Amino acid sequence: MANFHRDDLLDLLATRSARRGTFTLASGRQSSLYIDARMTTMSPEGLALIGPLALAAVHDAGWRADAAGGLTMGADPIACAISYASATSRHPIRAFTVRKEPKAHGTGKLIEGPLSAGDRVVVIEDTITTGGSARKAIDAVRAAGGVVVGVLALVDREEGGRESLEADGVAVVALARAAEIVARMAGD
Repeated sequence: MANFHRDDLLDLLATRSARRGTFTLASGRQSSLYIDARMTTMSPEGLALIGPLALAAVHDAGWRADAAGGLTMGADPIACAISYASATSRHPIRAFTVRKEPKAHGTGKLIEGPLSAGDRVVVIEDTITTGGSARKAIDAVRAAGGVVVGVLALVDREEGGRESLEADGVAVVALARAAEIVARMAGD
């Protein structure tokens, strides 16, 4: 990863996404730090940084992926940024999304987008705490016949989720760690 671009991403996450207070996380845990990654991932600057950095991280990890995606909605902009960044590469990566519940109408799909059985998949997490969202996405991808090559997180909250997934045999790469973001927050 180009360090100056990564520094820009850390600065964006610290100024736009990180907040101090009392919060209940998706995992149910209480925290004094909340990282609303969407404030970064859904901005033009964030997408422009995340796509190439995430694509480089996938390549650096040695994951030859056909598709990238995860649980909606946190993973969606990251997967699309990776797909867009890969468009002119020798091996473009398709984006998909995993619904929280199967669609109640039409085809009743749990996974939307161009994911095929046999695809090598990078599961995307915006912020990994316990790894629960990644696990749901991993289960859905495997049920659809995909082969999970690893999990790419935008932010590792450093609360055991990464280690839990790795203990299950799933490689995890994070673009940023909570400690790095906290170190860049104003007033810290």
